[in-house]
Amino acid sequence: MGRKVLCSRSNFQVKLFTGYCHRWMSVATAEPNHAAGPSDSTVQSVKPYKDIPGPKGLPYLGTILHYRKGPFQKFSVDRYQDALISRYKEYGPIVKENIAGITSVRIFDPDDVRTVFLNEDKQPHVAPLLDTTKQYREQRNLSPGLGNTNGEEWYRLRSAVQQMMMRPKAVTVYLPFVEEVVNDFTDRIKKIRNSKGEIENFNYEAAKWNLESSGMTCFETRLGCLVDTPTPHIHRMITSNNAIFELSTKINFSVPLHKIFTTKLWQALLNEEDYFFRNGQKLVDETVGRIDNLQTQGRLEDGQFNFLLYLLSKKELSFKDVSIITLSLFGDGLNTTVPTLLFAMYCIAKNPEVQQKAYEEVREALKDGQPITGEHINKMTYLKACVKESQRILPIGLEIKRILKKDLILGGYLVPAGTIVELAPYVHYKSPDYFVEPDRFLPERWLRDGSALNIHPYLLTPFGHGPRMCAGRRFAEQELYVLLSKMLMNFKLEFHGDLDMKFQVLMVPDRPATFTFKDRLS
Repeated sequence: MGRKVLCSRSNFQVKLFTGYCHRWMSVATAEPNHAAGPSDSTVQSVKPYKDIPGPKGLPYLGTILHYRKGPFQKFSVDRYQDALISRYKEYGPIVKENIAGITSVRIFDPDDVRTVFLNEDKQPHVAPLLDTTKQYREQRNLSPGLGNTNGEEWYRLRSAVQQMMMRPKAVTVYLPFVEEVVNDFTDRIKKIRNSKGEIENFNYEAAKWNLESSGMTCFETRLGCLVDTPTPHIHRMITSNNAIFELSTKINFSVPLHKIFTTKLWQALLNEEDYFFRNGQKLVDETVGRIDNLQTQGRLEDGQFNFLLYLLSKKELSFKDVSIITLSLFGDGLNTTVPTLLFAMYCIAKNPEVQQKAYEEVREALKDGQPITGEHINKMTYLKACVKESQRILPIGLEIKRILKKDLILGGYLVPAGTIVELAPYVHYKSPDYFVEPDRFLPERWLRDGSALNIHPYLLTPFGHGPRMCAGRRFAEQELYVLLSKMLMNFKLEFHGDLDMKFQVLMVPDRPATFTFKDRLS
C-alpha cells in the first residue's frame, strides 16, 4: 500500500515524504532525552546552566554594544534576524545572552521548543512582547492586559474572553463588518491606482484598511479611514502606533536609564502611547454611551455592539480591563495583521502560478455570489496555505518568550525555573534539514491531503501555542482571508523588485511597498 502511494506522487512529493521519514527516524531516538525533566536517569550527563554557551559581554550591560553604533558593533538592530542566525551558527542550538541587564536563554531546536510547550501547565508565564507598554500602563494606572500578566490575574482575563475571541465559530459573527470594509477597500484600490495599476506605499493604505476594519469590529462605527481625505487624526493614530514599536525597539537596545528617570526616548514613547490610548479610550467611551442611550430608549437590537457588550457583561472584568482588551484588538493589527498581509501579497504576487491556483480556489469557493461565511473560508485551504508559507518566508515574529515555571533539560543543559527562554526556531525556516526546496514558495507543503511533508509541529507557530496563543488570532486570520480572497477575485497582483524584513520588536516591511493591481479578466 505504501509503495503504491509513493509511486503515484510527483518527484517533489516523494522528496517531501522521504525527507520526513529520515528526519523523524533520527528524532525518535533522541526524543526521551529532549522531553525528560531533570529527574530522568540521563541527569548525570546533563550540563549545568552556567556552561550554556553564548557571547561574553560587559557586567550588567552584557552584549548591548554589539547592537549599537561604534567599534564593537556586530549587528544592526534593524536586521536583528541576522544576529539570531549568527548566534546559532557560532554557538549551536542553545545560547545564553545578556542584553541591557536581561539574561535570556535562546533555543533554536524545535524539539526543545516542544519540550517547553509540553511542560507548561494551564497558566504559562510569558515575558511581555512590549515591556515598555507594560511599564507605561503601570505608570498610568491602566489595566495591564492579557499579554502583560501572568498567573491568576492572566487566567481571570483569559477566562473572560476565551469564548468570544478564541473560538473559530465565535468570530464569524463579525464577518459582515469585515466584508463591508473589504468591499469598500477594493473599490478604493480601483480608484486610487495610477494608470499602470500601481499604488505606491501600499503599507499606508493597508494600515487604513485595518484600522477601519478593527473600528467596525470593536465599535461598530466607520472611522473614515478609506475616504479620499481622512482626518489628520487617522494619520496620527497610525503613525503613533508605528512609533510605539520603533521607540520600544530603541529603548530595548539602550541602557535602561528610563527606569530611573524620564529620558528623551521614554518621554517620546509616553507621548505616542498617550495619544493612541487617549483617542482609543474616547472611542470606547463614546460606544458605551451609545449603548446606554439605546438601552434607555429600548432600541438596542439583538446582536448589536456584540464585542463590547460581551466584555461589559463579564462581572470579573473591570471597565479598565474592558478598555484595554478592546484597544488591544483595535490597535494590534497595525503591527501584526498589516505586515502579514503585505508579506503574503508579496509572495503571491512574485509567484504567478501560485496566484492562479489560489484564484481558482477562491472563485470556486465564492461562486454562489453570497456574502462570505465561515463555510466559504473553510473551503480556501490553498489560500490558507499561501498565508502559512508566507509566514515561513517572511515571518512577523522571530521568537516567542516564556518564563520557565520548573527546571527543564534543554539542549543538554539544566535550565532552572525563572529563566526567560526565547523560542527561536526561525533560524530553520529556510533550512534544507527541515524543508524540501526551502528557498521556494511552496504552499503545497502545508496541505493536509497526505501528499505533503508533515512538518515538525513546533517549528512554525506564528500565533504561539497553547493557553498563551495570541488572543486575536481568529480575528486576524478572518480579516486576512476575506481581504486576500476579494483581492484575488478582483485583481492580478504584481510586485516589481524585492521586499525584505525590518525589525521593530516584530518584523515589518523594510520599505514602502508598491503593488500593481491589474483587473482580472479570467
